[in-house]
Amino acid sequence: MANADAHHLRIVFFGTPDFAVPCLRILSEHTTVVGCVTQPDKPQGRKQVLTPPPTKAFAEQQGILVWQPNTLRSNKPIGQEFQKKFAELAPDVAVVVAYGKIIPKELLSIPRYGFINVHGSLLPKFRGASPVQQAIADGMTETGVTIMLMDEGMDTGPMLSTHTVPIEQTDTAGTLYDKVYIVGAKLLYETIVGYINGSIHPIEQPHAQATYTKIITKEDGLIDWSTGAAAIERKIRALTPWPGTYTICNGKRVKILRAHLSETKHLVIDEVQPEGKKPMSFTAFSAGYPDCARTFLVV
Repeated sequence: MANADAHHLRIVFFGTPDFAVPCLRILSEHTTVVGCVTQPDKPQGRKQVLTPPPTKAFAEQQGILVWQPNTLRSNKPIGQEFQKKFAELAPDVAVVVAYGKIIPKELLSIPRYGFINVHGSLLPKFRGASPVQQAIADGMTETGVTIMLMDEGMDTGPMLSTHTVPIEQTDTAGTLYDKVYIVGAKLLYETIVGYINGSIHPIEQPHAQATYTKIITKEDGLIDWSTGAAAIERKIRALTPWPGTYTICNGKRVKILRAHLSETKHLVIDEVQPEGKKPMSFTAFSAGYPDCARTFLVV
């Protein structure tokens, strides 16, 4: 298939967060995106305002049909209805970018060329839900993106292409996700075209080298001050912007918003947010909460 013919490709996109939008954007510019499947709207902020996922907002701007089923499983009426509509669209390819739900096996065979996933690591390293966060937490100097065919396993499908992305000392999960998926968007389009025209062939992953990551929860943000300055600093960056890191002082939660390592490799807290208060510098926090501030010392 020549690049000019890619506009005729019928694609259904599965994705939810803001860093999935670059992939949806490039597909909408160069192919025919016939549907966007994303998570249901969720309440956000202190006022719990019902907010659409970023991919939904973009898709609606482009006039792309949006689905938000709360399940894809065919043993549920909603899942059965979705599967029928999905098949009726006759997609050539389905693309998954951080959708947030498992794709049931009965859907995988519907698109003519299968499901293609954009994963935020150099597989088989860091399979699972939090590859970018884990790369930062582990002190990696580089990570990458893998475009792969999906099978029934967790990120176990054959690889189509990869690209390496450096990790800077100041990168947070937020900044690194942006880097990875901006690279991934361009690579995704090129890979789809190459796969369909036969110039790119699937390569089996070296499964024996696989490592795995976990689903991150808010509780994972609790700082263990005994783990050392470098590990704590990496954890703060790895869990920024979500779920964030925190410590408990006098029964109250104190969020750790920013920190860095000094030239002598000591942890320097830059900004915190006491429970019920606005963000403040650590200097201001130390003046107002001296007893708590002393607990932040790391040997």
